[in-house]
Amino acid sequence: MKYPDNLLYSKSHEWLQELEDGSVLIGITAYAAEQMGGVVYVDLPEADDEAELGESFAEAESVKAVSEIISPVSGVISVVNQDLEDQPNLLNDSPYDAWIVRVSDVSEREELMDAAAYEAFVAE
Repeated sequence: MKYPDNLLYSKSHEWLQELEDGSVLIGITAYAAEQMGGVVYVDLPEADDEAELGESFAEAESVKAVSEIISPVSGVISVVNQDLEDQPNLLNDSPYDAWIVRVSDVSEREELMDAAAYEAFVAE
């Protein structure tokens, strides 16, 4: 499995993309999507909700189970990808294009891995 080099990765299998304005996009990795199976529903947060480092901010329901999506940063959820309401399968079909939230005012973040480190982590 190939992991994009322009992203950072968490141990709970979320990816993070840093944007020029200091905000970040968060999604789930291809590894997470594969482990979940076909995502059929995403319980999304609301814009202006707080994202807290290490806490769940959304849930993805698949044919196998319900999985919490954990925030790798603390901040304010500024934008929610509403496309996932009608097309939750985008998380499986294109996990690196299907971001879940954009977080602004990032105040703290966990130690994230680059693509090579994440690939090694998943292989363990």
